[in-house]
Amino acid sequence: MSAYGSPMDEGDLSEQRARELFCEIGRRCYAKNFVEANGGNFSYRLADGRILATPTMISKGFMEPDDMVLLDLEGNQIGGHRKMTSEILMHLTFYRHRPDVRAVVHAHPRYASAFAVTNTPVPKCVIPEVEIFVGEVPITDYETPGTPRLSEKILPVIRDFNVFLLANHGAVTLGRGVLEAFWRMEILDAYCQTILLAWQLGEISQVTDRHMKELFQLKERLGFPDRRLSDPHAARCDVPPPRAMQSAGTCAMGSMPNAGIGTGRPAAGAPDARRGADIASNPSPEAVAQIARELLDRLRDRGLI
Repeated sequence: MSAYGSPMDEGDLSEQRARELFCEIGRRCYAKNFVEANGGNFSYRLADGRILATPTMISKGFMEPDDMVLLDLEGNQIGGHRKMTSEILMHLTFYRHRPDVRAVVHAHPRYASAFAVTNTPVPKCVIPEVEIFVGEVPITDYETPGTPRLSEKILPVIRDFNVFLLANHGAVTLGRGVLEAFWRMEILDAYCQTILLAWQLGEISQVTDRHMKELFQLKERLGFPDRRLSDPHAARCDVPPPRAMQSAGTCAMGSMPNAGIGTGRPAAGAPDARRGADIASNPSPEAVAQIARELLDRLRDRGLI
């Protein structure tokens, strides 16, 4: 049996096994460009309640088992010769509010981070495996990493999702074990890459509501939680997952790609639909002028004016 091939093989990790698995996951994240330099951090809640975590200022691709640190749920470091990361505060927030969560993986995967830095909702109802293993992906409001304020931004959506985009930062995935949390990170980034490639070809086709109902029934049988199982409005494919609204005073976004979803529904998660909703709710003169300029540019490109 493969020690690191499936979440079903993981079981209840001993401290030493968890240290070794962190090294393996760190190598995979580094090889897949999910982390760079000393970026990213992982943690695991041991059976006795202690938290094992990766330390600060270390490359996740070159860790050794004895590099890890131990903490209590209050955030006090109780073991390890290296220093804990300030971002452990975010991990502890998940553990305090989600007793079902045993592992947290935070990384900066390239394609998922592209959605995070443009505040673009990740489309739903497209690929069945993504709906089963990942589900909706909310985007939390930006806050400075390593501060309690970042954890506060996660709280409104902490109970309903297992995968999160952090605005202008990266991604966080949760799991009942380390491998499950890593798998969700891997699926998320591959999906975001597929969506970005598809938008270059044209409209994205969503599966039908009938087929989504079948996927929800499958998720329920597998025991995978999903808020859409009990929320008919959220289950609609034209309703994007929660996302942060652009705050007043933040830097203006550049122009977004022209994209849509080809089902006859509003373009759920497509960049132009998101911007249109923002402008409708907050029609500042600057935003309207920017849209007008982009429209004129597109008409010129097509030889219509």
